[in-house]
Amino acid sequence: MKKTIGFIGCGNMAQAILGGILKAGIVDERAVMTSAKSAATRKKVSEDFHVECTKDNLAVAEFSDVLFLSIKPDQYKQVISEVKDAVKEDVIVVTMAAGITLEWMEVQFGKDIKLVRTMPNTPSLVGEGMTAYCVNERLADEELADVSVILGSFGKAEQVDENLMDAIPAVSGSSPAYVFMFIEALADGAVLQGVPRNQAYELAAQAVLGAAKMVLETGKHPGELKDAVCSPGGATIEAVAALEKNGFKGAILTAMEACGRKTKSLGE
Repeated sequence: MKKTIGFIGCGNMAQAILGGILKAGIVDERAVMTSAKSAATRKKVSEDFHVECTKDNLAVAEFSDVLFLSIKPDQYKQVISEVKDAVKEDVIVVTMAAGITLEWMEVQFGKDIKLVRTMPNTPSLVGEGMTAYCVNERLADEELADVSVILGSFGKAEQVDENLMDAIPAVSGSSPAYVFMFIEALADGAVLQGVPRNQAYELAAQAVLGAAKMVLETGKHPGELKDAVCSPGGATIEAVAALEKNGFKGAILTAMEACGRKTKSLGE
């Protein structure tokens, strides 16, 4: 791809995405520039990814054909004010913050601008990310294809209507945290029964990975796959019954509702 890619802000998520882009060979290191406030982060990014990492946001804005704003939602207004006059005429700006709408971004830039709103997640670090995204009407088909290639380089990417974007953090953006908690709980249960800690984590994590892969690759309903594991009168259905009695699904739904409320408040 003959485009330059920039990241204003280069924390954990940006590094995960950057690693995926470089590993996939979308561009080489010379076509990437990043910025970060912290000297420690600049040093780490430069050493780990062999790309330029500066503290100068304007330099990144002037450099980039595709510009990721990988900063916190409350920093967007200030950073856009700083760089809006420096970006290239045909730049594609990619947001990575919950609650930041395309309309709000257009107002902040104060001019016609090509925009992509994304919600990636941290498994991007290992090439298994799930990124939902939407775009405004100013991207040409070729540009939309380039965006799809970039976002797909570190996992899967799914284009959705913008009115669904506030629901995405709960189901894929934040949910790795819930899954990590589940894996930790499974491992604790195994340790309680005498399994060494390291083995417990590997057993639990691989089981979760395999179960997720079955959902994706078989196309079967998760309930059907669950039923196939539950022999009549067996140990698994005993465990499933215990989970339901303790509000397992209800707890997940409550967590997702809380995440959704917070996401919407970030954009207010």
